[in-house]
Amino acid sequence: MGSLTEEQKSILIGCLLGDGTLRRKRNTLLEINHSDKQRDYVFWIYSKFRGLVSTPPKIRVSGLNRKSYRFTTRSLSFLNEFYESFYSKSHQKTVPRDLRLNPLSLAIWFMDDGSKSRNTIYLNTQQFDLSDQGYLLYLLKSNFDVEATLNKDKHYFRIRIKTCFMKKFRDLVSPYIIKSMEYKLPL
Repeated sequence: MGSLTEEQKSILIGCLLGDGTLRRKRNTLLEINHSDKQRDYVFWIYSKFRGLVSTPPKIRVSGLNRKSYRFTTRSLSFLNEFYESFYSKSHQKTVPRDLRLNPLSLAIWFMDDGSKSRNTIYLNTQQFDLSDQGYLLYLLKSNFDVEATLNKDKHYFRIRIKTCFMKKFRDLVSPYIIKSMEYKLPL
């Protein structure tokens, strides 16, 4: 213990672009929380971080019987650098300008916060401001030669992969998509 493997770093980056949360007092912990439908995905992520976690994922019931699974890592000093990169001084999640994406981090981001729409997908980036979303569009193009646009979802924007780039996107992420999340990918 004391650092993350390259695989764990890639997974962490994908989670942070999605629904993953870092919390920090003196040291930082990672929180993973997803709906009951994504239980297998939560346990898969847990299996990758098991050595950093004290207790396995637990079911939580909130509101009108809304069930979710959640786990947190221990508070760890080596996660501080990720907090400092992904969170602003006002504790808002942001996209680091030195971010490096690889196919695994892209697949995790997609499993975490992607959704299917007919023959393309959305990456639900509404939590990020337009500057961060523009940078994510740039990263998709420069890292993977995948073009995307911003699509307005009610009041906020999210990323939409251009249909003509879906085969390339699917080829990049498919080797990493776990069985229970395959429903998110258009055929």
